[in-house]
Amino acid sequence: MTELAIKDDHRRAVEALTRSYEAIPAGAPVRLAKKTSNLFRWRDPSAAPGLDASDLDRVLAVDAEEMTAQVQGMTTYEDLVDATLRHGLMPTVVPQLKTITLGGAVTGLGIESTSFRDGLPHEAVLEMEILTGDGRVVTAARDNEHADLFRGFPNSYGTLGYALRLKIELRRVKPYVRVRHLRFADAAELARTMAEITESGAFDGEPVDFMDGTVFGPGEQYISLGFFADEVPYTSDYTGQKIYYRSIQERSVDFLTVRDYIWRWDTDWFWCSGAFGVQHPVVRRLWPDRAKRSDVYRRLVAYDRRYHIVARVERWRGLRPREDVIQDVEVPVERLAEFLDLFHAKVGMSPVWLCPLRAKERWPLYPLEPGRTYVNVGFWGTVRIPPGQIPEYHNRLIEREVAALDGHKSLYSTAFYGRDEFWRYYDGGTYRRLKGAYDPAGRLLDLYDKCVRGR
Repeated sequence: MTELAIKDDHRRAVEALTRSYEAIPAGAPVRLAKKTSNLFRWRDPSAAPGLDASDLDRVLAVDAEEMTAQVQGMTTYEDLVDATLRHGLMPTVVPQLKTITLGGAVTGLGIESTSFRDGLPHEAVLEMEILTGDGRVVTAARDNEHADLFRGFPNSYGTLGYALRLKIELRRVKPYVRVRHLRFADAAELARTMAEITESGAFDGEPVDFMDGTVFGPGEQYISLGFFADEVPYTSDYTGQKIYYRSIQERSVDFLTVRDYIWRWDTDWFWCSGAFGVQHPVVRRLWPDRAKRSDVYRRLVAYDRRYHIVARVERWRGLRPREDVIQDVEVPVERLAEFLDLFHAKVGMSPVWLCPLRAKERWPLYPLEPGRTYVNVGFWGTVRIPPGQIPEYHNRLIEREVAALDGHKSLYSTAFYGRDEFWRYYDGGTYRRLKGAYDPAGRLLDLYDKCVRGR
C-alpha cells in the first residue's frame, strides 16, 4: 500500500470516529471500545458500548533513518514491535504485555526495563493527533498551540481525549540480549546498586541496556541486567515449557533473542499464570503455547470477576475473603527498602517486580521529579483480609505508605483516595484548566470519577 493510500485510510478512520462521537447524545456516557484491556478497574459489562476505534490499529510508517514511527492510537505493542524490529529498531520503552496499546500507554502510563534511561513511553512522543472531549481533532506537540494538552495528556486516562495517531522516537537494537541476574540478600544494597547503575548507565564498566528486578522474599532479591549482543552461544526459549521468572533463581547468565527478551514477561503474565495452573508441568504441556499470553489470562480473570466463581467456592469452604492487591507504585530509590519492609510485613505477597526509572521532564498529572531515580514496585494478586479489617485494608495501607515515602501510584487499578487528596497528588489545578479548554461540557468522565469512583 502506498504512503498516500495509508494516509487516506487513516483520514477516513478518523472521520468515521468523529462522526460516531458527534452522534452520541449529550449527557450519554462516552467510552472507547477496545478488544483487550489491561486495566483492573472493572465496570459493569452491560454498560453502554463505546466508540469503535478498531480501524485505528495500524503502524502507519517506520522511518529507519530518522528512527521514528507513525502509529495509530489503538495499535498494540505486539504489532508495533514486529514492525520496528524488521528495521533493527524498537520503541524506547516497551511495556511488558503484548496487548497494551500505544495510545493506552501514553494516556495511562507504562514502564519497562529501559525506563532507568529512557523514562516512560510518553517521553518518546514527538506529536499526537487527539480527538478532544469537545469533538475537535487537534495535533499536540511540545512547542505548538496545544503544548498544554501534550504535557497534560499522560495519566489523563482518556478523560481529556483519545490519541488517534502518534509520532514516536525509536532506538536501535541488536539481535540478542545477554542477561545477568545479580542476587542480593539486602534490599538497601540492591537499591544502592540500582541507583548507581541508573546514574552511570553502566555495570562493571559495561554500558547497560536494560535493568529490572525481582523480589522473591526479604532475603532473596535480584537485579537483572540486559546487554545487547550481536552473537550469543545459545538462546533460551520461555514461550513454551520453561518459565522465565524461575530462570532468575536458576541462572546467573542467560541469552535471549531481542524479541523474546522484550516479551519475556508476557508468556506467564509475569508469574500470575500460576493462578490457572499453567505452571504445573502437566497442565503446561496441555495448555497450547498460543494461549500462553497475558490477554488470555486476563479474560479468565474477567470471567471469574463477573461470575464470582472462586469467591463462591472459598465461601463454601469457610475461608476468609480475599482482597485484590493489584498495584504499581513508584517510590524514590532511597526509600525502596522501607517500602519493601512494610510490604513484606503487612502484605506478604511474592514475587514482586522492581523497575527503576527516571523521568526526563515534569508531566503535571503524574509529577515525578525530573532526574530523580524512582523504583516501580509491581505486585499483582490477592491477599486474605485480616479479621476485623475493611475489604480494602491492604490497598489503603499501600496508598498511605506510598504517599508518606514521597511516591506515586499508577491509576490502572483500584484507588481509594478522597477527592481532595487525589487532586493534591495528581495536580488538580492543571487538570481543571485542561478540562475547561478541551472538554468544557464534560462529555468525557472526570479523572477522579473514572479512576477512583469507578464510573
